[in-house]
Amino acid sequence: VQLVQSGAELRNPGASVKVSCRVSGYPFTKYYIDWVRQAPGQGLEWMGRIDPEDGGTQFAQNFQGRVTFTADTSTSTVYVDLTNLRSEDTAMYYCTTPVSLWGQGTQVTVSS
Repeated sequence: VQLVQSGAELRNPGASVKVSCRVSGYPFTKYYIDWVRQAPGQGLEWMGRIDPEDGGTQFAQNFQGRVTFTADTSTSTVYVDLTNLRSEDTAMYYCTTPVSLWGQGTQVTVSS
């Protein structure tokens, strides 16, 4: 049972980034998946979640309008797409489930 995320990304300010999280070892639609991030020296910040069963999403207010969550049932993969990146978005991004499964993390660095 594991969540495997895509590799590190480097983006310029104003660009977009899409991070993936592939599920294996349990039925893809069994649990909703949260996305959280941790900036350097900061605590965990919840971004939102997606229910792979019906594609329903919830967003933290801080990310409204800048983030999209999608799920691809054919590949058991969820995605987070963050637009209009700024330096404050530099962080380690994680997918996680309610049963305390975590992806390995994806470093996103925003720098000109």
